[in-house]
Amino acid sequence: MQIRYLHPYIAKDLKKKMVFIGGPRQVGKTTLSKIIGGQEYKKFLYLNWDNREDRKKIIDGKFESEAELIIFDELHKYRPWKNYIKGEFDKYQEKYHYLITGSARLDLYRRGGDSLLGRYHYYRLHPFSLREILGATPNLPIGQELNFLTTGKNQSVFNDLWNFGGFPEPFLEKDATVLRRFHNERIDRLIKEDIRDIELVKDISALQVLAEILPSKVGSLFSLNALREDLGVAHKTIALWVLILERFYYHFRIYPLASTVFKSLRKEPKLYLWDWSQLDNPASKMENIVASHLLKTVHFLHDAFGYRAELFFLRDRGGREVDFLIVVDKKPWFAVEVKSADESPSKNLNYFGKKLNIPYLYQVVGAENVDYRNNEIRVMSADKFLSGLA
Repeated sequence: MQIRYLHPYIAKDLKKKMVFIGGPRQVGKTTLSKIIGGQEYKKFLYLNWDNREDRKKIIDGKFESEAELIIFDELHKYRPWKNYIKGEFDKYQEKYHYLITGSARLDLYRRGGDSLLGRYHYYRLHPFSLREILGATPNLPIGQELNFLTTGKNQSVFNDLWNFGGFPEPFLEKDATVLRRFHNERIDRLIKEDIRDIELVKDISALQVLAEILPSKVGSLFSLNALREDLGVAHKTIALWVLILERFYYHFRIYPLASTVFKSLRKEPKLYLWDWSQLDNPASKMENIVASHLLKTVHFLHDAFGYRAELFFLRDRGGREVDFLIVVDKKPWFAVEVKSADESPSKNLNYFGKKLNIPYLYQVVGAENVDYRNNEIRVMSADKFLSGLA
C-alpha cells in the first residue's frame, strides 16, 4: 500500500490540533485518513456524513469511548459544521484527536458562527507525483538548487503518470478502460453530487458543459469573456461557475507576477487541470503535468512548513513569457520553461532571469536523457526535473 507524502506531517500535527484534509474527489483522502488511524492509533472511528447511520451518530454526538482518533468525512455538507466541530474539539480535545476530510475547500466554506482559527491545520492532498511514486521524501532546499533523483525508474514512472494521471485508482490499475470510466464518473459525481449538495447552481447541465470545455483552455491565457460568449451567460454567472469548479479541485489558475522591474501583464491567468490525464494535446499535457507538480510543491511548503510559497507565470507587455516561477517569502527561487521538443535554451527564460535576479533557471523538455547547462539555464528531461519536486 502506497504511504502518502503527507502522512508523517499530519500524524505529528494531530497531537496538537485538528487537521483538515482537502483535495479532489478520489485523490485518496479517505484512504490516507484510515491508514493514519490504523498505524498511529490503537483505535479510530470513521464517520461519513453521506452515510445515514454515521450522520445520526454525528448529530447525536455519540462516539465510541475507546476511540482515540475521530475521522469526519464530508462533514462540510452539514450546514453548521464549523460550530459543531468547534464545540466537539473544545469539549473533548483532551480525549479525542480530530481529522476532517472533504472534497471541497474546507478553508473557504465559512457558514457563519465562531471561527476555527488557531484550532486546526489545513492540508491539500495532491495526486501522485513522480517523486512520491519513487518513494522518496520531499527534499526542498529553499533558495538552493533542487535535489534531483537519478534512478532507472524515472522514465517508466513518468510514462505511467503521463498515460494514466496521478489519481490513485487509474494510476495503480494502469488500464485504459478504468481511466475512461474514471473520467466519466468523476466529473458526473463531482457536479451532480458534490457541487449540487453545497452550491446553489440552477443550471447544472451548463456547469457540466463548462467542465467539458475547460480542458481546451489549458496553458493559454484564460478569458472569462470568451467563455461567457461560448455559453451565452452573464459574466457574473460564468465567473461564479469557474470559481465553484476551482473550489472543488477540478482546475486551478496561475496568475502573472506583478512586478515593477518590468511592464508586467496584470490581467488574465492561465488555467490547468488537477487531472492532466484528461488532456489529448501533448504540449498542453506536458505543461499541465509540470504545473501540477509545481503546485504540489508550493502547497506542501505552505501546509507542512508554513512558507509563503507561491506559483506564478511571467509575461510582459512585449509578449515575452516564461511558464512558471516559484517565489518563497516574496523572493524568486526558480523559473521553469516547458518545451515538448525544443532543447535550445529559451531567450525569454534568460531575459527574465536577469531582470528578476532568479537564482535558478530550468528548461524542461520531453526528450529522454537530457541534462546540460547553457550559461545560466539548465536544460533537463521532464522525468529528472519532476523528481526534484514534492
